[in-house]
Amino acid sequence: MNISEPIRLLLFLAGIMAFVGFNAAYLVWVERKGAARFQRRPGPTEVGFAGLLQPIADALKLLSKQVIVPPTSDAILFRLAPVLVMSPALMCLAVIPFGETLVARNINIGLVMVFAFGSINVMAIMLGGWASRNKYAVISAARVVSQDVAYEIPMLLVVITLLMVTGTMDLNQIVRQQAGWFWHWNLFKLTANPLMPVTFVIFYICMLAETNRAPFDMAEAESELVAGAFTEYAGMGFGVFFMAEYANIVVGCSVATVLFLGGWQSPIGVWSGPWWFLLKMYFLVFSVIWIRWTFPRTQFYGLLNLSWKILIPVSLFTLVLSSIMLKLF
Repeated sequence: MNISEPIRLLLFLAGIMAFVGFNAAYLVWVERKGAARFQRRPGPTEVGFAGLLQPIADALKLLSKQVIVPPTSDAILFRLAPVLVMSPALMCLAVIPFGETLVARNINIGLVMVFAFGSINVMAIMLGGWASRNKYAVISAARVVSQDVAYEIPMLLVVITLLMVTGTMDLNQIVRQQAGWFWHWNLFKLTANPLMPVTFVIFYICMLAETNRAPFDMAEAESELVAGAFTEYAGMGFGVFFMAEYANIVVGCSVATVLFLGGWQSPIGVWSGPWWFLLKMYFLVFSVIWIRWTFPRTQFYGLLNLSWKILIPVSLFTLVLSSIMLKLF
């Protein structure tokens, strides 16, 4: 093996960790300022210009707090859960192409790897809640599992539909197929499936549910379950869960950008590059924040009914329609 390859991977790993840390810190700032604007108040203003140093102050506060392990908890699993919840996001970002050559590890089944590691996140939250031996945390863990099962099905059906259209699991290849003007993006490939915009909406809704974002944040549900699965966590134990939530939002929006919005491809066919990827990805991230502060939290049974009664049948229909269109045309 070329000696430069391990060095390249280490550099990319360091870059990914810095990227995740930066996003976790300053997406919190964006969310707090955005929520303030939606609610007609200023938001953070005191620490640094426009509150820009507030995330650093919050991080220092969390680092200074003692990590307390409840005496009735399963100590090993309690400490392991924050590690497990953060690792999948780092592994997923390692195969996402931010540019034609800007990817830590380009493999031909990158899409499978993203969903394989993404499922560990739910397991980590479940372990954290169960290991806490707290009634609110255990209820939250049960909700996480049922929510994940319900929304992974339509998400995977949508992805299978897209795989039928693209014919590959290589994320780089999927982006290359969308080169040219914006109507070449998978979102607008109506000849392959006239309901392709519907598949994007289903994927987006499932992404919100999989990342436990409002209006689908039933796993946390502060008004009902205190802090959900994170009730017993303090200091950086809680901070890692918090960082992982924003890291998973970035992963979900990055996958949506690759699959539907052309990745790094320019909408006008020229000047393609990583800047287009970041612009599209951060637009989706902002929409996630916007939705949180616009829609109220849904009721738990409504959450499950949306998936089992609406999203799964519609995603199955789009899958069958795509197979018919590809067979005929």
